Amino acid sequence: MKKLFTTLKNIWSIEELRKRILFTLTLILIYRVGVMITLPGIDPLILKDTLQSGSEGLLGLFDMFAGGAFSKASIFALGVMPYISASIFMQLAGIVIPQISKLQKEESGRKKITQWTRYLTVAVTAFQASAYVAFLRSQSGAAIIPDFSVFMFWFTTVVILTAGTLFVMWMGEKITDKGIGNGVSLLIMVGIMARLPQSLLQEFSAKNLGGGGGLLIFLIEIAFFIAIIVGLILLTQGVRKIPLNYARRIIGNTSAAAASGGSREFIPLKVNSAGVMPIIFAQAIMFIPATLVGFATESEGAQGFARALSDHTSLWYNVIYAVLVIAFTYFYTALIFNPTEMADNLKRNNSFIPGVKPGEDTANYIATTMDRITLPGAIFLALAGILPGIAALLGVTGGFATFFGGTSMLIGVGVVLDTLQQIESHLLMRQYDGLMKTGRISGRSPVGASSSTSI
Repeated sequence: MKKLFTTLKNIWSIEELRKRILFTLTLILIYRVGVMITLPGIDPLILKDTLQSGSEGLLGLFDMFAGGAFSKASIFALGVMPYISASIFMQLAGIVIPQISKLQKEESGRKKITQWTRYLTVAVTAFQASAYVAFLRSQSGAAIIPDFSVFMFWFTTVVILTAGTLFVMWMGEKITDKGIGNGVSLLIMVGIMARLPQSLLQEFSAKNLGGGGGLLIFLIEIAFFIAIIVGLILLTQGVRKIPLNYARRIIGNTSAAAASGGSREFIPLKVNSAGVMPIIFAQAIMFIPATLVGFATESEGAQGFARALSDHTSLWYNVIYAVLVIAFTYFYTALIFNPTEMADNLKRNNSFIPGVKPGEDTANYIATTMDRITLPGAIFLALAGILPGIAALLGVTGGFATFFGGTSMLIGVGVVLDTLQQIESHLLMRQYDGLMKTGRISGRSPVGASSSTSI
């Protein structure tokens, strides 16, 4: 406990770090206040009983990323989802379009891609805002104030939602530049974690007042919850270190390797380099069959198949979902990981892997090692993805079950580690002790994109 208070005192004593933390907390507060502001033309009293019950499936995923703003018809209802979509599109475009890939390697090119991403965000937001208007009218027509004409409601809603998303995107970028942590990821994490206190209270009430087994069962659930968090931390921080040697260059009477303070380093390959994206992709795919069946047919067999793939506690859902997560883990890792480029960089820096020839042999060795460590990472990621369904099957309430792994806790753990890593860097730069007595906190790449962008 004394170590904790000493660390907090050290953090507060660093003026730059203190200003960054206060700036971040201020923008987070503004974001959470905006989530509570309902769109003009919507009656919030009627909305509470209509729209929230319709936000399930893929819409429930959107609502989670928007911090509950989607189901509240808030001015921030779309959150940063359009920016996430635009960032992923530009990232994938850099893989298939050589011109964009070349721009990504240059400082001026990255600035241009960032600008294109913002323009694309405006277009995606306007499209999603129009779809959201249609959703509002279908789900909660009674909540729309009659004084608003159809065109006026559509126009004002599209403009406000677009401005809201751009404002959230701006806050995220400002947090990244002048605050602490990755701004967009931090806003998403705060929105997700805002549901945790209410979910805990509901679970406590269900176990103690609803005949769910009493306080002992609740404490056992909390113990499993903590164990899952520890497991996700291990999954996020797990790396395979490939040792490196540097060729010695003689400068005068001193070798360059010796002058640099040592010639032995390593390449850290993450066990889960894909992050949370495979789970997001798999969830989106799982919603497609139910949607298509709902539009295409009314046969009993098809409806039963759709219900099986919509029930996250069913056997078929969890088996197919786990297979999709593993497949998307390999797919997304192959997209963002380039062993050939890594081997070329090592060759240019006069470094090599002991016992492996530079060039193609090094690229093949790195690729083979990455494939081997991706398999256990993909399996553990799939297990984390199906844990909420297993928890719900064992009697945990729906709201609290979503925190037993899945997208919620993976994003939460990753963002917290990334933020703590930045705080620790500030402490170590000023000769203070880090946040841990032994070792260093390892962050992770921002959710859903390359190291230069966030979801």
